[in-house]
Order: sequence, then C-alpha cells, then structure tokens
Amino acid sequence: MHHLVAGCGWLGSEVARRLVARGDRVTALVRTEESARRLRAPGLSVHALDLTAGHAWDFPPIFDGVVAAVAASGPTPANYRRAYVEATRKLLESEVAIRVPFVYVSSTGVFGRSDGSWVDEATPASPADANSEVLVEAERLVLDATRHAAKPLVVRCSGLYGPGRSGVIERVRSGALAWGAGDGAWMNFSHRDDAATVVIAALDRGKPGAIYHATDAAPSTRHDVVAWIAARLGIEPKESEAGGAAPGRSRPNRRVSGEATRRELDIPLAYPSFREGLAPLLA
Repeated sequence: MHHLVAGCGWLGSEVARRLVARGDRVTALVRTEESARRLRAPGLSVHALDLTAGHAWDFPPIFDGVVAAVAASGPTPANYRRAYVEATRKLLESEVAIRVPFVYVSSTGVFGRSDGSWVDEATPASPADANSEVLVEAERLVLDATRHAAKPLVVRCSGLYGPGRSGVIERVRSGALAWGAGDGAWMNFSHRDDAATVVIAALDRGKPGAIYHATDAAPSTRHDVVAWIAARLGIEPKESEAGGAAPGRSRPNRRVSGEATRRELDIPLAYPSFREGLAPLLA
C-alpha cells in the first residue's frame, strides 16, 4: 500500500511513522524544506510543498489512500480558511484523491455547545465562532461527494496531547488553567497515539461518508483536571476569577463521545483518560 499524508506535523508524522512501520509506503507533504529534512526516514518520501500557499504539484495518482492533516499557520479565520478549506479543496480536486479513502483530520471544536451535554458522531455541528465555522465548512466540503471523486471520511480529534505536547501541565503549573468560575465545565482529551490509531483505522476500514471521533472515554471537569495535575506536581491548585479562560472568550462545555467510533472500528484505547496519558509525562 502507498499512502499520501498531507500535513506531516505532530499528529500527521506519527500516522506516517506507523504506516511505514507496518510495511506501507508513505509520501509525506510538509510546508518547509527544514521540516522535510527532519522527517525523512527509510520508507518515507518527504516533500516540501505548502498547499496553503497554492504551490503547484505534480504527483501521479498512485496512492491507495490520503490523510489530510494540514494545520493552520495561525489562529485567524483567514489562516484557518487557507489551511482547512483551500488546501483541502486542492487535494480533493487533484487526481491523487480519485476513488481512494480520503481521511480529513478535523476537530471536536465544531461543537460550540456550552451546556455540558453529550455530543457524538451523529450530533450536528454547532460552531460558536468564526474559526469553528471554517472547520464546519471544511468538513462539508470533504463529505460532499458531489464535488469530488474521493471516498471521504472525517476524524474529529478532541484536545490532543502526548510526547512533546503537554501544555496542559504547564498551564496548571503557571495558573493559566486554574480553579474559578466555570469549574464544572467539561474538558475532552485525546492522546496522540490513540488519535493516530483512529486515523489509520478510518483509512483502512472506515465507511465513506462517515464521521469518527478520536477522543478518550472519560470527559473530565476542569476542576478535576486541575486538581489531579496539581497533585501530581506537588503544588496547590491556583485560583482565579476567570478560571484560566482568556478574557472575553467563552469556554466550551460539552462531553464528547467516541464510543460509536471505537465500536465500529474495533479500537481499544491505550489511554482511556487524561490520567493514564499524562502520568508518564509527569514522571
């Protein structure tokens, strides 16, 4: 099998490494030559090509599957649109996507709910800001099979963390994530390794047109997350009136379920909650 991984960043590179490890060939796209040099390895053909800048490409249609994991270069709606809509459209309209599985990596940020309710793979998206509206637009583009010839699938990831990305620990240490107003808001996580497992399972045996969730099995309140991390750090949880929320920004509050995904794709979680995932990073 030969797969294209477009957007070989932190999650995409893990997906690519796993595919190579099982004996597949992988062609990876990254934005810069510096990133390409860092990523190159046996079985992994890496090319520097910034799809978000509209750069031309000439890859032949030789792939058995495509993973689109392009990330935005900044948090503005314009950057989001370039990465998640325009770059994805470029991939979908190319010959490499014709009649092959096309796994688009999205975010559970499409759910802007603030009432603590459960959302699952069948729950309609409810964007709450301009960036999440772009994410929803990109999902619709991918899933609209009347606009391209790919076999589309969407994998939505909850808050990603893992080796090299443990910012939630530092936020608790610094007090950027603290006790305070909204302590009962639910937080949702996915360890990078479990997210990569879901992406590859969707690539291998997902149903075209399906939406899958890469999320752990234990949404937790902010109060509990802060308390557990602070205890492991040996510090007292910090408190603030805002609880660590950015000024003027509402915090999402929903519980994300991935049970249907795990059942359909037959996926066991390596890290059922943030506790199992963060413990090695706190050792």
